[in-house]
Amino acid sequence: MALFITFEGGEGSGKTAQARALHRKLARLNIPVVLLHEPGGTSLGRRIARWLKWVQDAEMSPLSELLLFNASRAQLVAEVIRPNLVNGKVVICDRYTDSTIVYQGYGRGLDMELVRATNGAATGGLVPDLTVLLDVPVEEGFARKCVKARDRFEQEDIAFHQRVGEGYLKLAQAEPERWLVIDGCQSRARIAQIIWGRVSQLLGGVGVGGA
Repeated sequence: MALFITFEGGEGSGKTAQARALHRKLARLNIPVVLLHEPGGTSLGRRIARWLKWVQDAEMSPLSELLLFNASRAQLVAEVIRPNLVNGKVVICDRYTDSTIVYQGYGRGLDMELVRATNGAATGGLVPDLTVLLDVPVEEGFARKCVKARDRFEQEDIAFHQRVGEGYLKLAQAEPERWLVIDGCQSRARIAQIIWGRVSQLLGGVGVGGA
């Protein structure tokens, strides 16, 4: 059964670990599944990701960020996401259009209509069936990160990341049927259990009660 699931959250929210855990769970149940992340997922996307996250010797405007994220996304949707959905697979994506709305819209202050229109052009209107948001206080998220080098977004101030977090909650409130908001301060096992409860429902109850 084709299903498009995205994971969202601020820095250190644990979304990547949960996306991987769900991928492993589905694979163990022999459900065809693909795990992706943004920006990236294609040869072009990986190059763009390096520019977006690690270019330190030049200023990048918010509009440039928006266009680069969506260049990567357009390629990912065309090359990987849509073909796999057509083939009946579950596609899990670590970040998608909602990240751009909150980071470039709420965080950078770009016009929301522009952000949404650009996202729509890149995706052809493809919307996830389920978006999982791991909600974690900004300070807690950064306390969890143990990396020596921080990318361009991790280097932003607390106020920026607070706007991002507030943006996520506003998006979830506007579309409660699509979003699953989880307190990311709970144990990994408990979070995975909550996620599986919703995903198994979408899959028609497959694997309910399984490990």
